[in-house]
Amino acid sequence: MRNRSQVLELAILGLLHSNPMHGYQLRKRLNEMLGLLRPFSYGSLYPCLRGLADQGLITSSAEELDAGAVGPSRRGRIVYKLTEAGLGRLESLLGEAGPASWEDENFDVRFAMFAQTDVDTRLRILEGRRARMAERLDGVTNAIRRGLPSDPYTQELQRHTLEQVEREVRWLEDLIDSERDSRLTPSHASSQPTRKKEHQ
Repeated sequence: MRNRSQVLELAILGLLHSNPMHGYQLRKRLNEMLGLLRPFSYGSLYPCLRGLADQGLITSSAEELDAGAVGPSRRGRIVYKLTEAGLGRLESLLGEAGPASWEDENFDVRFAMFAQTDVDTRLRILEGRRARMAERLDGVTNAIRRGLPSDPYTQELQRHTLEQVEREVRWLEDLIDSERDSRLTPSHASSQPTRKKEHQ
């Protein structure tokens, strides 16, 4: 999870684990899942897809839109599927819970993939994110207490930031409590993706 391309890689592999998709479907799902915070474009999607295919993590095949159509309407589309190597890469990415996983650039993607992540990893990510936000909260609180800067608009922005960070810390604490409780329910102990016999 060291850069934006790996964030997109995780999102694509996670979506393809559920179902094969063509490019338009992938872009739509990415925007539904992450678009409010992280808009994706064809310009970033297709180079990533080519890279994943080159690594053998996904395969692509042509599929016709309408098998009964003739002439110009008989257009083809490329469908992408996860391979066994791709599933292994997905499991490896989902198992990562280091500092990069709870940074602003990565956390929303990791959280969107929590249904496919085991509870211990989820907890490590949530606890790391809470610690990071607590540091941010201390920084904003101290700045407000010092009364700097004197610009009233910047002070208002600081107060707004304080409210946002406080709200996220409370949200994270509720999630952490919920995840700890889920450890008592064996059926929720792990939701990592399971390997399928066929991916190609």
